[in-house]
Amino acid sequence: MKSEIFSSAIHNRNKIKFLYGLNEVLLDPYFISREMNGRKVIYGKLYKSSEIKKFEFQKITNIKILENKKFSPIIPIISKVV
Repeated sequence: MKSEIFSSAIHNRNKIKFLYGLNEVLLDPYFISREMNGRKVIYGKLYKSSEIKKFEFQKITNIKILENKKFSPIIPIISKVV
């Protein structure tokens, strides 16, 4: 379920908001990946920052797509061809 929500936000370039532990995060989502240990992660740019951060799926709760808030990526988004 989280993958579909994040994929939709990435495709439509919508900002997302979620809880990561006890912290609220506002993020421009860039891409989803899997680490060597098999855990899924999402990378994105933090709001009002140029910092790109990684967040583990298992620690993310209360995801909200902010449909009226679009972003332009500072790094190119490359479509994965399947």
